[in-house]
This record gives sequence, structure tokens and C-alpha cells, in this order.
Amino acid sequence: MGFTTCDITGLVIIEPQVFEDDRGYFFEAYNEKRFKEAGIACDFIQDNQSKSSYGVIRGLHYQLPPYAQSKLVRVLEGSIIDVAVDLRKGSPTFGKQFSIELSADNKKQLFIPHGFAHGFSVLSQIAIVLYKCDQYYNKQSEAGIRFNDETLAIDWGIPPSQAVISEKDAILPAFSDCINTFTY
Repeated sequence: MGFTTCDITGLVIIEPQVFEDDRGYFFEAYNEKRFKEAGIACDFIQDNQSKSSYGVIRGLHYQLPPYAQSKLVRVLEGSIIDVAVDLRKGSPTFGKQFSIELSADNKKQLFIPHGFAHGFSVLSQIAIVLYKCDQYYNKQSEAGIRFNDETLAIDWGIPPSQAVISEKDAILPAFSDCINTFTY
């Protein structure tokens, strides 16, 4: 299992060692000991799974402290662009974004710690996304940023005319107006 740190402190790409033969494949997706050795010391307590069709953009979402969530994101079927935005005031990368293609084929995972907004867009006909969280969902602490914020200028890999956005996500505030209590 390989762990690669990103230009934005805290984000980590995880690449499993995949064992393939004529029967299929096997890999270890999570190993608490190895994750802790790599500096990821989370007690994951909730798994979330979604199924979406091409063009769906979910996000950008986060929960405010004390219910902030770290996430370990992977794709079980299809392909997505996964996006994390640094919300930690005082961070040298505050307001910067990181994106990566996660797919069932590449089997990569992205670890996103507290202090980041998260979202993804679906590049394949269908995508099934699974993510582990270290905190339970808390409706009162949920917050977000509009997916098409001009300051962030995220390339979701989807033509705007084909983007599918929920009503809830379409009315999220701009980055400059979002509720944010995270510090670096």
C-alpha cells in the first residue's frame, strides 16, 4: 500500500497493492496499522455510499467543528473527479483546491482531513462512491460552497450544459460567503 502526500498538507493519495490473476483481483483497501504508520490516525465510524449517473456533481460539502469529518474516498464502480478545497484559515494553501481522478480501475483513494470542503463529479455512465468518515453525520453542522464558485474555478470535467446539480447544492453560498470556523 503506497501513501503519497499532496501539495496541500493533509491530503494523501493511497494506492493499494493489487494482486491479479485469471480469477480477478484482491487488494487491501484499509489497514488501520498501515494508515497510522503513514500519519493517518482516524477512527472511522461511518461508511457512506452513493450511486450517481454521468454529469452529477455533488458538493462542495463539509461539517463544521465539533462535527467535522475526515473522509477516505474511493470508487467501487465507474470514475469520478474528486475535489478537496482547503478551508483552514492560516494555511499556506487556504482556498486552494486539489483534484484527482478516482476510479474502479485505478483503485486509488483520497484521504481528506478535517478542514476541507469535498465534492465530486461523475465521468462515467454510473459511479458508485464509498467513503469512510471519522464523525457521524450532523445536520445542524453541515455547510457547503457552490460548485461553480468563480474564485475556486474548479474544472469538474463535465460540460456545464450536462452538469446535474441538486437544488440543495445549487443554492450553496460562494467561497467568500461560506461559514468557516476551521484554522490551520
